[in-house]
Amino acid sequence: VQLVESGGGSVQAGGSLRLSCAASGRTFSGYAMGWFRQAPGKERELVAALSWNGGRIYYADSVKGRFTISRDNAKNTVFLQMNSLKPEDTAVYYCAAPESGDIFYTAANYAYWGQGTQVTVSS
Repeated sequence: VQLVESGGGSVQAGGSLRLSCAASGRTFSGYAMGWFRQAPGKERELVAALSWNGGRIYYADSVKGRFTISRDNAKNTVFLQMNSLKPEDTAVYYCAAPESGDIFYTAANYAYWGQGTQVTVSS
């Protein structure tokens, strides 16, 4: 299984970015997907997750109302739309997949990881 993120970059506070994660190597549609982030000196945290059919969605409190996770199973791709970005959103963002169609909340439950994409928000 390969996960490849794209769409990171540098923006000013209040701006938007859209991250994409393309999956290959297995049937994508039957599995949940998640977006994590890790800032320097901090633990990796779950930002958003989406079950296999989109019926369950999770957002961290810090991003609720600003970030939206979605998936296109026909294109084996999951997205993270990030609006109203803040400097504290600065981190490396990773997409990840568990061996399940349901959401998990800790990194240890995710078997597959992308290489990460840097998001930098300046004030």
